[in-house]
Amino acid sequence: MDVANVVIGFIMVLSFFGLVWYCVKGYNLMVGFFVMSVLWTSIALIGNSIHPTSVMEGKTFIDVLTNVFQTGPENYGKAILVNIFFGAFFGRVLIDTGIAATLIRKVVELGGDKPRITMSLLCIVTAVIFTSMTGIGPVISIAVIVLPIMLSLGIPSPIALFSFMGSIMAGIFGNIVNFKQYQAIFATANESYASYDYNTYFKFGMIAMAVSLIVVLVVSNLSMNKKVSRAWAATPDAGTTVDAPAISWISIILPVIGVVVFKLPIIFGFIVAGLFALLTCGKLKGGFASVCRMLSKQFSDGAIDVAPMIGFLLTLSMFNNAATYASPYFKTLLDGAMPQTALLLCIVFAILTPLGFFRGPMNLVGSGSAILAVVVATAAWPVQFLYPLFAITTVAPQHLDVTQSWVAWGFGYTKVPAKEYMKMSIPTGWIIGIILCAIVFFMYGNLV
Repeated sequence: MDVANVVIGFIMVLSFFGLVWYCVKGYNLMVGFFVMSVLWTSIALIGNSIHPTSVMEGKTFIDVLTNVFQTGPENYGKAILVNIFFGAFFGRVLIDTGIAATLIRKVVELGGDKPRITMSLLCIVTAVIFTSMTGIGPVISIAVIVLPIMLSLGIPSPIALFSFMGSIMAGIFGNIVNFKQYQAIFATANESYASYDYNTYFKFGMIAMAVSLIVVLVVSNLSMNKKVSRAWAATPDAGTTVDAPAISWISIILPVIGVVVFKLPIIFGFIVAGLFALLTCGKLKGGFASVCRMLSKQFSDGAIDVAPMIGFLLTLSMFNNAATYASPYFKTLLDGAMPQTALLLCIVFAILTPLGFFRGPMNLVGSGSAILAVVVATAAWPVQFLYPLFAITTVAPQHLDVTQSWVAWGFGYTKVPAKEYMKMSIPTGWIIGIILCAIVFFMYGNLV
């Protein structure tokens, strides 16, 4: 074992834990990942000058800089930016047409004045809605409808907030936009992983969505046995919104149907579903210029919804490419210590699922990208097996986490203390992680 590589490896490990601390403290992730990209690239260049590594073989100083700070963001833009923008546009269409709000009102009519049934139905429809929608704007738009309904039925505010955020988390397991986001991270870690598509993931995504929703509802119902309703200050919906026609409701799942059943490109699926929603809701009226202005505004509003995420993803792509140059040093330290069997890796991921909270080392949209680079560098794991594992430790903790922007917004809206919310969210995320890691082993363990 080369001493210089060991020293450099330890420095990178220390910087990695520094990044974890930075994420946990809730500092700006876009800036944090850019700083880490610069740091790891610099250290790797110094290390290569002392003891050349295979990942920099034949590359000049400029080649390395180009790969990290130019090729990384360019490839990300090509792979997912457009998908995210069009997904956000579709989310705005569902809100502006009133389709999402109509579905929620119909569910409440179905559940009547029975809190547990109504809460369960609201969580189910919320999960389905968020298989297509994403971003803090759409979340808040739905939250200001759902949360007042739950609270008016006497559901304690911590449970109302937890069940709503938990149902969003469940829907994200099947969300096409989020899939493309994580898949692009995998593609930068290993080019061969770029061939992994949503259709291949779909079966597991739906299972993960169902399991997560069941666990969230079980925890919510059990918690209701202990809680009493508390005063709440928010104002319920005025009830002035006109219902969207029933034919338009199908647009919620049209993008998923288009991709899975008809093999349509994702962007085309969002456009078709958006136009179908607008047409069936009578929004394509008033002349060509008026329709163009409406579409332009919806696209702009959608872009604003995801703008902070885009900035973060661009610097994350730099970090992913920098992690490629750091991987030889991690491999020097961890070679022989990483799990080499499917069963052991699933057990490790199940145990470490809580480390996906606070953007921790198991979270792909956090410092987990470095762990992915290390895992990929130490063994040839099939992507059908590895992707679901990282999706579990990313989706479940992140979308229940207090560092998630819309969860933080929910604290202010419902006046729920973070500590009371975390008593339910962290155990729930862990339980979901254990169950889903076991499912991954039985579904894909034979591929390893």
